[in-house]
Amino acid sequence: MRLKLIPLSLIAILTLSYCKNDKKITEETSAFVSPQAGKTINLGDTVNLQVKLTDKADSVVYYADGERLLNAAGEKAVSMQTHDLQLGIKAITAKIYRNGSEQEEISTNIVVKSQLVPQKLNYTLVQEFKHDTSSYTQGLEFHNGFFYESDGYAGESSIRKVDPATGKVIQLTPVDKFFAEGLTIVGDKVLMLTYTENVMMEYDLKTLKLLRQWTPPYNRQGWGLCNDGKKIYNSNGSNTIFILNKDTYMQESYIEVYDNNGPVHELNELEYIDGRIYANIYDSTRIVIINPANGQVTAEFDLADLYPDASRAMKDIDGYVLNGIAWDSSDKRLFVTGKKWDKLFQIKLSPQTSTLHSLY
Repeated sequence: MRLKLIPLSLIAILTLSYCKNDKKITEETSAFVSPQAGKTINLGDTVNLQVKLTDKADSVVYYADGERLLNAAGEKAVSMQTHDLQLGIKAITAKIYRNGSEQEEISTNIVVKSQLVPQKLNYTLVQEFKHDTSSYTQGLEFHNGFFYESDGYAGESSIRKVDPATGKVIQLTPVDKFFAEGLTIVGDKVLMLTYTENVMMEYDLKTLKLLRQWTPPYNRQGWGLCNDGKKIYNSNGSNTIFILNKDTYMQESYIEVYDNNGPVHELNELEYIDGRIYANIYDSTRIVIINPANGQVTAEFDLADLYPDASRAMKDIDGYVLNGIAWDSSDKRLFVTGKKWDKLFQIKLSPQTSTLHSLY
């Protein structure tokens, strides 16, 4: 059977017809006038929300990341305050109602950034403690007079209980075949991450016996953990901190971390201290202090002079960097250490300026 050739003139007519129909479809779709997709907004700025409608509407209801914000009368612009938003990419949605029901939904997005220059903090050395150099420190906690620590490397990892007075390991459970990462104490359990295996582990706090291990429904690297008694915070080396349910360990939400220069990546070991998240920035001597409500870095300090590489017995040739933050909530003591370091330090922070803003 021979195929009939379609004349070029007919193809042209069909093409024009299709384009007209496509244009008609486009014209029949309402669209955002403001803000334009990808617009950068500083936290606290006012943003105008406005849409162009194809047909009159009873009302337009605006949402940010699914949370209801404002109502508008048709195409009338309304002002959105951003001081209560979280930082990062925010989806802005308009639901358009006609004749008492939702008829259309359109979306755009903005990027909320921070203008706040983090306060620079000084530190003073209070006390030195011994630290086991076999530990490639990943997670560090202080609880009831002892340090709890996870140390990494595949095939060499463990979870351990340590006597601060001597630095000796008094209890240790090997973590077979996995690369142990951050840990946090939740009630009478210890929750621990693995690096690339996408496995989470739960241990008994008293015995350090493994109770269970499982694969979470999300697939990402595990870096740091901490909790505030109500929520668990989980880093993965990006600028995102994921928020998990403290009972089910399931992800509920997340924050994106920004300072005045933009997103802060490589968030590693985490510690929750008096309403703020302290985070090691991997492969650096910088620790940032984060507002968990919106991801804004409010303060930071640098520990480059605390234990320089040249002073350490274990040189920084295999990533033996600053890592490990622990907080004694009873006596308000802050501890830090590093991977394979032979010392653990208690330090005290103070502002470089006379005004301490938004730190605690």
